[in-house]
Amino acid sequence: MGKDQGTALDVAGREVVITNPDKVFFREAGHTKLDLAKYYAAVADGALRGIAGRPIVLKRYVNGADQEPFFQKRAPEQHPEWIETVELRFPSGRTAREVVVRDAAQLLWIVNLGCIDLNPHPVRADNLEHPDELRVDLDPGPGVAWDEVRQVTLIVRDVLAEHGLIGWPKTSGSRGMHVNVRIERRWSFDQVRRATLALAREVERRAPERATSKWWKEERHGVFLDYNQNAKDRTVASAWSVRPTPDARVSMPLEWNEVAGCDPAAFTLKTAPERLAQRGDAAAGIETAAGSLEKLLDLSAAQEAAGLGDAPWPPHYRKQADEPPRVAPSRRRSANAEKPVGRRRSTQPLVTVARAKHKEDALDGLERWKARHPAAAARLEEDDVLVDSMRGRSSTWTRIRVNLRHVPEPERPAEEPPAPDYDPVAPR
Repeated sequence: MGKDQGTALDVAGREVVITNPDKVFFREAGHTKLDLAKYYAAVADGALRGIAGRPIVLKRYVNGADQEPFFQKRAPEQHPEWIETVELRFPSGRTAREVVVRDAAQLLWIVNLGCIDLNPHPVRADNLEHPDELRVDLDPGPGVAWDEVRQVTLIVRDVLAEHGLIGWPKTSGSRGMHVNVRIERRWSFDQVRRATLALAREVERRAPERATSKWWKEERHGVFLDYNQNAKDRTVASAWSVRPTPDARVSMPLEWNEVAGCDPAAFTLKTAPERLAQRGDAAAGIETAAGSLEKLLDLSAAQEAAGLGDAPWPPHYRKQADEPPRVAPSRRRSANAEKPVGRRRSTQPLVTVARAKHKEDALDGLERWKARHPAAAARLEEDDVLVDSMRGRSSTWTRIRVNLRHVPEPERPAEEPPAPDYDPVAPR
C-alpha cells in the first residue's frame, strides 16, 4: 500500500497538504482532520483576527480530541520557508522560537500538526514585552449554572466601560466565557495582570455571591475571574477556535446583546461557518478599540491602599516581593496547628486522592477512594471534589483533591498517598 499523499487545499495562494485527512478527530460527532481543516479555511477571516502576528503555542491533539494533547512551544525544526517564527523569553529564563501565523495557509499548516484550538500569546511578534490584549477568563466552578456565568460577564462589561475600556465577549467553547480587551501597547505583563486583578476584585465586590477572585479552589465559589491568565507565558484559546469537546464546540464571538440569551452548544464546527457568512464577525471592530489601562491601574492602587495587595501567582513563577504565601489556606492552618503525636487522623480538610497522566485514571482513583471511605463520600457536595488539569513540561496531567469541610473532624479519613500517584517531572 502506498504512502498516504494527503489532501491538498488551496488557501492564501498556497497549496497546503492535510495528511491523514480521514482520521477521525471528533469520535462522537464524526468529524475528521480534513473537516477541521476545511472549517478553519472557511472561518479564516475571523480566526486570523485573534491570532495574526502573534506567537502561538502549538497544542497538538495528534490522536484526536478525546486523547491527551501535548504542548509544543518550539516550532518544528522542519518547516516550510514561508512559516514565520519569533524567539520568546519565558519567566523561567528559557527561550524558544514559536510559530507566528499571519495568513490562512500558515493557519492550516499548524492545523495539520494536530492543533484543534488556537492558543496565541497576547503580544505581537514585533513587541514581545508589551501586551495589546487584556483577557478576562470567567471560569465557573462545579455546579454553577450557565445563567450565573452570563450575569457575571455582563458585570465585567459594566466595570470595563466605567474604566474607559471596551470588552469583546465570546463563549469559551467549554463552560465559561471570555472577554477580550484591546489595549495600547504601553504596559508590561505585570501591569496588565495587576489591572485584571483589580477588575476581578471589583466584580467580586459587586456580586459577592456569584463571582470570586480567589486563586485557591478551596476558597472559591461561583464564577472565578482568572486574573493569572494575563501573566507572561499564559495563553487562552482564541475566537473561532474549535475546542476539544465531543460536539466540536467553537469559542464564538458575540454581540453584547446576545450574551444574556446565548447557548454555547449552538456554536460548533458545523454551525459556525454559516454564522460567519451570514452575520460576520462580532469582534470585527476590536482592532480599532485599543484603550488605556490607567483607570484600572488607579483602581488597583486604591485597592492596595485599602489593604488588598498582590494575589497568588501560578506555581511555576518566581515568588513576587508582595505576594501572599503561596500555600493553600487549609495547609497554612495545618502548618500553624500543633503537630500530631503518634498516628492520629488528619485535621487537614483538603486531601489529594489521585494524580494521573490521564484524567480517566484519576477519576478511577477517586472512585476507589470513595469506596474505601463511603461515610465521608456520602457527605461530599459537588464542589468539594476539585479536578485540576495541570500543565506539565509538555503535556497536561490531572490532580483530584477532596475537600472534607462537610465531614465532621473526628470522621475525616486520614490522608493517604494518592493512588495513582503520577510524578510529572520524573524521568521517563
